Amino acid sequence: MMKHRQKIATLFYWVMLASLLSWFAYTKGWILTNFESINAKQAIQLLNNDGNVTLLDVRTIKEYKEGHLQDATLIPLQALEKNLGMLKRDKHKKIIVYCKSGNRSISASRLLEKNGFIPLNVKGGIIAFMKEKVEIVK
Repeated sequence: MMKHRQKIATLFYWVMLASLLSWFAYTKGWILTNFESINAKQAIQLLNNDGNVTLLDVRTIKEYKEGHLQDATLIPLQALEKNLGMLKRDKHKKIIVYCKSGNRSISASRLLEKNGFIPLNVKGGIIAFMKEKVEIVK
């Protein structure tokens, strides 16, 4: 009887560990993504050379006011689903999505892709852009 309980406890442990690892990989955008993730350098090249891209900041209003990329449209992640209509003119464009560090932009990219947009998630967010010396405006 004790061995049976120990086997069940061990199985439960491994199932929970696998679930936790899967959840972590999902939230980081490492698995089950139907969108591309790019680094800040790639995003800068697209912004400079491709007229068929738009820039979306999904941080909070406060974060945006503290500094954002030139020409970025602000739609905080919490409000994105209700405000997808603000992006309808960009439905045919690639949408470069950024936040502070790259986590919220993954959630935003999943939502955009689900609704027929072409998101490009920026790994590292605005922090990565600042490391590339991109101009931040207020």
